[in-house]
Amino acid sequence: MNRKILRLAIPNIISNLSVPLLGAVDTALIGHLNEVYFLGAIAVGGMIFNFIFWGFGFLRMGTTGITAQAFGEENKTESVMTLSRALCVAGVFSLLILLLQALIVDLGFLLIDTSPEVERYTRIYFNIRIYTAPATLGLYAINGWFLGMQNARYPMIVTVALNALNIILDIFFIYSLNMNVDGVAWGTLIARYFGIVLAAGLLWYKYRDWISEYVHEELLELEPLKRFFSVNRDIFLRTLCLIFTFSFFTAKSATFGDVILAANTILLQLWMIVSYGIDGFAFAAESLIGRYTGSREHKKVKEAVKYCLVWGMGIGITASTVYWLFDVSILKLFTDQQPVITAALLVFGWTIAGPAVSSFCYIWDGIFIGATATVPMRNSMLFATAMVFLPVYFIAVPYLGNHAIWLAMTTFMIARGVALSAYAPKYILNASLTK
Repeated sequence: MNRKILRLAIPNIISNLSVPLLGAVDTALIGHLNEVYFLGAIAVGGMIFNFIFWGFGFLRMGTTGITAQAFGEENKTESVMTLSRALCVAGVFSLLILLLQALIVDLGFLLIDTSPEVERYTRIYFNIRIYTAPATLGLYAINGWFLGMQNARYPMIVTVALNALNIILDIFFIYSLNMNVDGVAWGTLIARYFGIVLAAGLLWYKYRDWISEYVHEELLELEPLKRFFSVNRDIFLRTLCLIFTFSFFTAKSATFGDVILAANTILLQLWMIVSYGIDGFAFAAESLIGRYTGSREHKKVKEAVKYCLVWGMGIGITASTVYWLFDVSILKLFTDQQPVITAALLVFGWTIAGPAVSSFCYIWDGIFIGATATVPMRNSMLFATAMVFLPVYFIAVPYLGNHAIWLAMTTFMIARGVALSAYAPKYILNASLTK
């Protein structure tokens, strides 16, 4: 089982880590420019795009779980139709995003209180990057399908290639053309469309025979559509809660001033770097749990759950140790502005604790997605957001200031892990016996 997990997890870790690596490079490039509000613009712009794009993360997660179960059942037609439905949904929502872009950015600034400089440069960033929508949502669907097919190698190739190109373009635009946030946005736009073309080419190269199983009449069949939207509805609501917490985090950080916003942005990048590493094993869990659920091998379901949790928690504890040992050196990679470093060090203890305490819930997410047990995922996230994250912040902020938002985020992660652990016997460990 360990070999199967690592075969899926290692490519996922490589591809996943390239995502926060790109974010870290963007943060470092912008963080070394003369004005701190450039970094604030990237943070706020990223928050707005998290609202837009993370909300459609179900196109990857739901597609992976349903496809993996079809793969376990050896149902080629259903596998291909799942991809087709996901791509259709991606196309429709991409069009809506582009049509509503002016409303989206204006609404963003109604909810976020920023300095005039941050708002100005955020709008520049937004007006370019918004046109990545079709490529971004299409990649969610295709990469999710690859993972459901037990193929972690192709998403790795696509993600690493597009992020490597993105980094090269960012460096070129900023250092050779003297651009700032607009250079980062153009780099993202060009790289995303390169990525979708590469993914489509790999899909055709490897899976031509599977694509021939496409049956147009089944695209809008009621029962598969109901299942597709039911699974994805719950994942969407779960993801909205996650987006809300991270966006709330950024918005409240902005109220403490541009220096605190910049410091918290860097520290949140460190949380994200580790989360993407742990998600390598979460993605492996999605693929394996889905496959074994589809083939009704309940003993292997339990085995995969155990080993994925051990691997994920091991990475979390290791990352916490690294952050504890190299705090100042890590911060200096992101910025040379001493006020930002000083502000970050005041709350760095939360970043040390973050990977260890959050690893549990990341792996459980992958397990529940693979089993398409999305109702408990949704419920646990609603509980952690409404009953833990928000109350902790509002109770603590008058006394703890910036520490309050970090306390809220940490307890939010713990609550998710505890809630999913409580749901697991019914929905995962014992449910597989009846499937």
